[in-house]
Amino acid sequence: MNASRQALVPEGLVDSVVELVDTGPVLLGAYTIAELTAVDAVVDFLEARPSDEVLAEAVRSLAARELLVAGDADGQMQVRGDLGIAVAFEQRARRVLDARTTGTKPGEPWRMLLLPQPEPIALLVRIDALGVHDLGLFPMENALDQLVDWLPRGDHDSTPADAKAVLDSAERAALVTVTDYTSDGSAEIAGRSVDLVLARDRGKLRAFTRDPDDGSRLVTRSLADGKVRRTVEGMLAA
Repeated sequence: MNASRQALVPEGLVDSVVELVDTGPVLLGAYTIAELTAVDAVVDFLEARPSDEVLAEAVRSLAARELLVAGDADGQMQVRGDLGIAVAFEQRARRVLDARTTGTKPGEPWRMLLLPQPEPIALLVRIDALGVHDLGLFPMENALDQLVDWLPRGDHDSTPADAKAVLDSAERAALVTVTDYTSDGSAEIAGRSVDLVLARDRGKLRAFTRDPDDGSRLVTRSLADGKVRRTVEGMLAA
């Protein structure tokens, strides 16, 4: 079995799942990066591709659990169950929010991916220190609540500050990147990208962004209405 074969998503999933999410979260299970890569269920440019040997083992594992079966066409595979739902919704997203945090506690994810859908729902991926990806579909407001609660918090201080000094002493810090992407076959191609850096230092929350004249340098920025959530919403809506 070849891990590079194209994976097919069962038809008729989207409308029924969207209606289901309207009634509450739809949890889709936990998978390794190799299992997700094997069925094109991750945004390609965000992850290092596992080796062919690791991918082949992931395909065998998925097939043994009947989550991946041979399709009707030669060289194609069908993705079943909750994993098939994850693939369907990842493929229809055109924007991804990638948030990475330092200063997390045991049991907390260190990274989250949020992929908005055309409806007011989102595919939310939590990634832990072992590389396990926990997936779920949530109403957009719920997904944003979870994200913002996980990001650094504190009383916003917008006075200019040295980013390196703040980050070096921060109790918790995060990099939030929103990227637009298009698809070429099963591969995603990154487009416009915008970053937000958050840091909680001595109870104060500071925000930075890349200097438009020097992308390697961070400069202080103000949060929209002094709120992380409003700022993140603006990044996703831009």
